[in-house]
Amino acid sequence: MSDKKFYITTPIYYPSDKLHIGHAYCTVATDAMARYKRLQGYDVMFLTGTDEHGMKIEDKAKEAGVTPKQFVDNIVEGPRGVKDLWKLMNISYDRFIRTTDGYHVSAIQRIFKKMHDNGDIYKGVYKGKYCKPCESFWTESQLVDGKCPDCGREVIDAEEEAYFFRLSKYADRVRRLLEDTDFLEPRSRVNEMVNNFIKPGLEDLCVSRTSFTWGIPVDFDPGHVVYVWVDALSNYITALGFMNDEYHDYEKYWPADVHFVGKEIVRFHSIIWPAMLMSLGEPLPKKVYGHGWLNFGGEKMSKSRGNVVDPYILAERFGVDALRFFMLRTFPFGSDGNFTNELLIQTINTDLANDLGNLVSRTTAMVNKYFGEHLPAGCRDWAEPSPADGELKELASGLRERYEAQMEKFQFQNALEEIFKVIQRANKYIDENAPWALAKDMETNGPRLAHVLYNLLETTRICGVLLTPFMPDSMGKLFAQIGACECCRTWDSAAAWGALSDTAAPAKGENLFPRIDMEKALAELEQAKAEAVKAALPTLEIEPLAEEKVDFDTFCKSDFRAVKVKDCQPVKKSDKLLRFTLDDGTGADRQILSGIAKYYRPEELIGKTLVAIVNLPPRRMMGLESNGMLISAVHKEKGEEALHLIIVDDKIPAGAKLC
Repeated sequence: MSDKKFYITTPIYYPSDKLHIGHAYCTVATDAMARYKRLQGYDVMFLTGTDEHGMKIEDKAKEAGVTPKQFVDNIVEGPRGVKDLWKLMNISYDRFIRTTDGYHVSAIQRIFKKMHDNGDIYKGVYKGKYCKPCESFWTESQLVDGKCPDCGREVIDAEEEAYFFRLSKYADRVRRLLEDTDFLEPRSRVNEMVNNFIKPGLEDLCVSRTSFTWGIPVDFDPGHVVYVWVDALSNYITALGFMNDEYHDYEKYWPADVHFVGKEIVRFHSIIWPAMLMSLGEPLPKKVYGHGWLNFGGEKMSKSRGNVVDPYILAERFGVDALRFFMLRTFPFGSDGNFTNELLIQTINTDLANDLGNLVSRTTAMVNKYFGEHLPAGCRDWAEPSPADGELKELASGLRERYEAQMEKFQFQNALEEIFKVIQRANKYIDENAPWALAKDMETNGPRLAHVLYNLLETTRICGVLLTPFMPDSMGKLFAQIGACECCRTWDSAAAWGALSDTAAPAKGENLFPRIDMEKALAELEQAKAEAVKAALPTLEIEPLAEEKVDFDTFCKSDFRAVKVKDCQPVKKSDKLLRFTLDDGTGADRQILSGIAKYYRPEELIGKTLVAIVNLPPRRMMGLESNGMLISAVHKEKGEEALHLIIVDDKIPAGAKLC
């Protein structure tokens, strides 16, 4: 076992029910880095997993009619779940943590208790804004146009008894960490954190909730659950055995060499996480690297925006390795990248089909055509090299050093650029030496031809070694085609010109990267996308249209108005009714009772703009008067009745007549 250790992590992922290529971006980059370090001879621990607690999980489970644990189990372990996606993308993780794992739950309770006993957690009352999708607390001043500054969605008012972490206590230490060290990269992220969060004044952080139950209980105060980010961030140490007996790797691997995280969660990893570790008296990770987003049409991929890209469809059509390569070849890791299918196909055709694939197929075909099974012995050291030979050899021999310099900075795009400079030079070398012309006089030019082809095979081998972290399966096929043995596929061999035997036996194999017909492929993708959308639609049972006709004048007597929900409460002793207090534009509150309690939580409707018929005669239900009826859509979905209130644009004022 190597004495060189390397611990790398992805953030643990919220188990979304619609995974897209953006979810894979960070994990593919982490996998390439882990494979690179293994290639160098490091003992690597690569951690990934899923973040499974919080209000949004509880709500989604309720909508699905299952328990939260059943909901996350299906998405993590089920078909096309998180583990399936990582298998598809050939992710070589060493450990997978779920925050519902028993050892993690007990460790979080001990971590929370230790920070509490240290005096860094105290009880108070939280009152402020909360973004449920991001599981983030915000002050009024941090909102952007009244919405979450991270995701741009609506926030809700929250007020509840809670525990707080003394984040403000560590503000100066965290600021020095960010400003005086290279703990956080790229450097632009440092300015964002200091200017947006620390300089305005770092407030203490709410670290428990009482308004829902799906979380890790605070064992010394029943009713409180641990704030999901305290739970999630601690996975990096609990997965190694910190404060639990499941694993025993903490002393071996901690501190982490690098946490790869998306830019939207840099705040948690570069401010809150270090402060928590300071409170615990534990070492800090060596680095946090905040990468950009993979956007689609200029916007972050999001199910709610309908712009997600299905990795299963892309992998089926273009291959997993081509997809992995594209993500890290095309976009600088620290910046945003704009994904398009056209750019994907163009990259595959240019780099993989034209450059790399062409080099492999031409070279192996010429060896087989002109020399049979293998090149003649001694061709590696032919005595009359040309200037072009020396140039190619020098460029390939120095590639590993240039590549390593970029990989150590997590500049995957630049590392790949160095490789493809050599591949492009090798293709030019073919044209310069015209092997087909040399082959016309094998008696005179045979030794020269063999030397040229050896140089091409050896250059291809070196590039293949360094491409292995990005395209592991394809490089295995490449090595088989050029006749490279296992000892020719190592890190050390990538810096040693001549490691390939001059009697290696290349074998013409399948075309590693076939050229793609752009127009045809785009049409097929559109068709596949449409079929996937259709397949995902629920099987609906719609109530038949009414046959009885209503005359126009009668219909016009119904007064449909936009109403805004001021308050919504369950009706006592009823498991069906909700009592709405509505602004109908008249200046007086309107009360309507609606039997929709099984479909909605009261608090999620407050502030919404609904549609109501307001000129129905009053009705009494459960001793309360209802003045009107809210309009909703009803259908059956998988045999179960489903109901959706008609919610309209909030810009429509209360009392506006619908016609």
